[in-house]
Amino acid sequence: MPQRETRPLTGIRVLDLSRVLAGPWCTQLLGDLGADVIKIERPGAGDDTRHWGPPWHGEGDQRVAAYFLSANRGKRSAAIDFATQEGAELVRRLAGQCDVVVENFKVGGLARFGLDGASLRAANPKLIVASITGFGQDGPYANRAGYDFIIQAMGGMMSVTGHPDGEPGGGPMRAGVAIADLFTGMYACVAILAALHRREKTGEGAHIDMALFDAQLAMLANQASNALVSGDEPPRQGNTHPNIVPYQPFEAADRPLIIAVGNDRQFARLAQMCGHPEWAGDERFATNGARVANRGEIVRLVAQCIAGKPAAEWFEKLDAAGIPAGPINRVGQALADVQAQHRAMVRTIGGVPMVGSPVRIDGERCDSDRPPPALGEHSEEVLRELGVKDEDLERLKADGIVA
Repeated sequence: MPQRETRPLTGIRVLDLSRVLAGPWCTQLLGDLGADVIKIERPGAGDDTRHWGPPWHGEGDQRVAAYFLSANRGKRSAAIDFATQEGAELVRRLAGQCDVVVENFKVGGLARFGLDGASLRAANPKLIVASITGFGQDGPYANRAGYDFIIQAMGGMMSVTGHPDGEPGGGPMRAGVAIADLFTGMYACVAILAALHRREKTGEGAHIDMALFDAQLAMLANQASNALVSGDEPPRQGNTHPNIVPYQPFEAADRPLIIAVGNDRQFARLAQMCGHPEWAGDERFATNGARVANRGEIVRLVAQCIAGKPAAEWFEKLDAAGIPAGPINRVGQALADVQAQHRAMVRTIGGVPMVGSPVRIDGERCDSDRPPPALGEHSEEVLRELGVKDEDLERLKADGIVA
């Protein structure tokens, strides 16, 4: 499928040895930005997530799990068994023609195939190798497998997500998407872009060491800072905010809505709207710090006010007053929202419905026009580009090394 030639990473070639989510999320973003991403998969099986259904897209032997589709747009798939000596040599040759390699095997897992970062960079010093693991390349946990759920638990995320103990449904809760994987993929992409920029000046490649655990700790953001500064464990407080009040759901007369008051000026406007301008001058509520200290009382007062009118009326008033507010949408409602439609965030690529990239540069959407590949769809194409002759290709297929 023809690709636009104006995207920022056009001309960059990426060898994707990763599977499941963190690595594929990283390489999908690189592909969206214009890189030629070659995804190496196991013949006959492919990326594990091809089989993580239902739901499925397609029928029979052509069906693929929706999970796989979410993270593999913009790639070419070459099915090569690099557990064999000849397959590993093919992958090494491909790496010699690439700018970037992304892998998420256990520490040392690729060394027995000669595909570890040190070996690949010895043959191609300009190569940038990004290794994504659960806990990094060193440390007491380096050899452990790392899965998003475990990382959310160990990395503190679950301790601040969910309702407090003692409330209905209380207890630690993982986020509804694999945010440790996704953030690690994003951080890895940023690191790769930085390494590419540095290579322009020095000519040297790099080995990037990305750990899900590190990324999870980093993305605790204000919660980690709160703990470090106060010495106290941040509480789990459901849909309220630890540092801002009021910033939570409220029940209108017909349905819930979110109101997010970010500063004292907005609070004064909310107080006026509720018919109680005196709240803005009350020492218990005049500043955000005071409202945090008196959270229960001001939330009770605002809740009484909001309950008296339907949500649509509140949305109109809050929007006019410049106070952030919004409905609590289901996923389907969010995807169908007029703003999502206007921004063309839902796309169909090669018959596959997808959420597109949110990146826009100079008004142009930066996402690939290439749909997620079928397993081994581009094996012949990729290997012919590598210089593999037709008779050798047929032999490799007959031996099960390539599919």
